[in-house]
Amino acid sequence: MSHWNQTQSPPHPYAPVYGAPQPGPAPVYAEAPYAPPPQPAYGQGGYGGDAKSPYEGERFKPKKRINDPIFLVLFIAQLVGFAIISAITISKFVKSDGLGGGAGSGNTGNSVTLNYHTVILLLFVTGAALFLSALYLILTRAFTRAIMHITLVLSILLNIGICVYYWIMKYWSGAIIFTVIAILSVLAYWGYRSRIPLASLLLQVVMDVTKHHPSVYFVAFIALILQAALSVWYTFTVIATYVRYTPDSPSCTGGATCSSAKVIGFIVYETFSFLWTSQVIGNVALATLAGGPFGSWYYFGPREQGMMPAHPTLSSFVRASTLSLGSIAFGSLIVTLLELVRMLLNMARNNANADGHPVEACLALCAECFIGCIESAVEYFNRYAYIEIALYGKPYISAAKDTWRLFKDRGIDALVNDSLVGMTLTWGAYAIGLLSSLFAYLYLRYTHPSYNTDGQYTAPVLLFAFLIGLQCSLTLSSAIEAGVSTIFVGLGEDPQVLAVRAPPLFALIASTYPQVVQGVPRV
Repeated sequence: MSHWNQTQSPPHPYAPVYGAPQPGPAPVYAEAPYAPPPQPAYGQGGYGGDAKSPYEGERFKPKKRINDPIFLVLFIAQLVGFAIISAITISKFVKSDGLGGGAGSGNTGNSVTLNYHTVILLLFVTGAALFLSALYLILTRAFTRAIMHITLVLSILLNIGICVYYWIMKYWSGAIIFTVIAILSVLAYWGYRSRIPLASLLLQVVMDVTKHHPSVYFVAFIALILQAALSVWYTFTVIATYVRYTPDSPSCTGGATCSSAKVIGFIVYETFSFLWTSQVIGNVALATLAGGPFGSWYYFGPREQGMMPAHPTLSSFVRASTLSLGSIAFGSLIVTLLELVRMLLNMARNNANADGHPVEACLALCAECFIGCIESAVEYFNRYAYIEIALYGKPYISAAKDTWRLFKDRGIDALVNDSLVGMTLTWGAYAIGLLSSLFAYLYLRYTHPSYNTDGQYTAPVLLFAFLIGLQCSLTLSSAIEAGVSTIFVGLGEDPQVLAVRAPPLFALIASTYPQVVQGVPRV
């Protein structure tokens, strides 16, 4: 079964319209191939005589109320606070001419702290991250079937390359860490090879839907541009903070107003604000696409059938950016706090390693890995809660409870755990973050800025570069993850709909996870 229009089931009156031939791996079935029974179109008679409407349970038509208003107010307040700090620090930064500095090695500026040289460096990083993220989406669109292997293999090669480079340059802590990462990535690839067919077919279905909904790419690139603009704003604010409050800096007017503690406090808050806002941008894009083109495709069918509402993407964006913004900010805040703790542990590990304290460095590394595992679990769960929020307009807690109950009752947690789509996109973002930090490291090494003669600013600059690259890529990949996540949620609510929308995918899931595709009892 290598084409979407070839299936062992009788013809469906509500067949998806796709171009022919359609790419996609041929699924391996059980001994007796699963053939879904003929089903009437969704919303036209239902299944087994049980008529269902795409608008069932306030789906696509939630109540007009603002959910989780406390977190909406907190989100707006922190963004206003960031803007105020940014205005104060950048105005002083401009007056002092940024302590000098420019592009290249001939003009590195003042030696006291970060300056325009670093600003230009991080602007280059932002441009590189923007280009690499867009290139990754284009490659995903052009080589859907092979993207799983390509991403995983390139990530392994990248880890090995960085590991070898750090050993050659005698950057011992980085070399040891990336040696462990390289070994784990090789083992992970061989362990997950058997899961690639289902994940690649899922990705193919999502990419097929995007062919008929250009708004998916529009939303993705708008979110990416917003993320890049936020990264530039964050870059200027962080560098201006160093210039304004670092002791002995020419911009420091009066020693009482400048201290290292003040620099650390402002940097932590600015990074927190950047991470939270970045999360919200990506998650609003995810909710827009889940409640718009992907959700409409699943419950109404392809646009060519004429049942899909007009302008589903715009309607979904209005809901996500107004009524549900507080709920999205709530879920994003949890991930942001975990990510901030992990970053602080990373900095503590780097400082301990630089000071020659291997025991403290190892303890910080263990704590960082533990927090990272918790963060990954929360991100995985949040993604599906946002789908519930996008489709039904639920508050965050209600959406989280319903998502957990749905997955446990239907057994979809096993299916989601077997999906490599999210892992592949995350590894791609991770690779782009590493490339961004490697670019920053090479730039620092070959321009020899005066403020970094002893390497004291290498770690924070690399961290900023990695953050910018990672967030840009994750924002763009959220468009693809929205489609996969929406299919999983649809499977939990009305699994037989997938038999009409994408028969090969339904057959592969049915042969591997039969408990998932059983009809949902009507209450």
